[in-house]
Amino acid sequence: MKTKRSKTTAVAALCLAGLCVVGAATAAAADPGSQGDPIVTLSYLNQTVTPSLMNKVDKAVSANEKALVDKLNAAIDSYTKQMDAALQNGGTGSAAYSVVSLSSGQTMKLEVGCEVMLRVGSASCVSSSSPGLIDTTGGTTLDGGKALVKNHLYMATISDRSIKANGAVKVLVRGGYSIH
Repeated sequence: MKTKRSKTTAVAALCLAGLCVVGAATAAAADPGSQGDPIVTLSYLNQTVTPSLMNKVDKAVSANEKALVDKLNAAIDSYTKQMDAALQNGGTGSAAYSVVSLSSGQTMKLEVGCEVMLRVGSASCVSSSSPGLIDTTGGTTLDGGKALVKNHLYMATISDRSIKANGAVKVLVRGGYSIH
């Protein structure tokens, strides 16, 4: 029995020794600091890697920024051309309200989409069919011959709509119109 135990112990010791030799050989083959297993220092990261990465990021951001600025400028130019064309085609059209004075008997012909608000005096709607103007304040319509209500916003939704001054009148107008 003693021989079996000593053989088993001897085999176990031999296996253990073999494992130690294999482990040591593997550790020696890794060789830290070599090309296969480089050692990276903080100074290398701070002095070499980080500036290189930041330079690449800065170049990419600059290129993207230039592309976006060019795209924005093209959109602005296109919009400006569209607005100029709309103002030339629409005559006196404007995105802002303008104060317009009319004398007694004068007529203001409104283009489709024009908005008008009576501020001073009295005026009436001129139209050959119904509805004359849309009263956007009251949510109703105003037929031809009817008087405009002060401080109500009216919109021309059909061509050939006008307002006629029944004395000195001041109105706010936004959109295309002509005075006759």
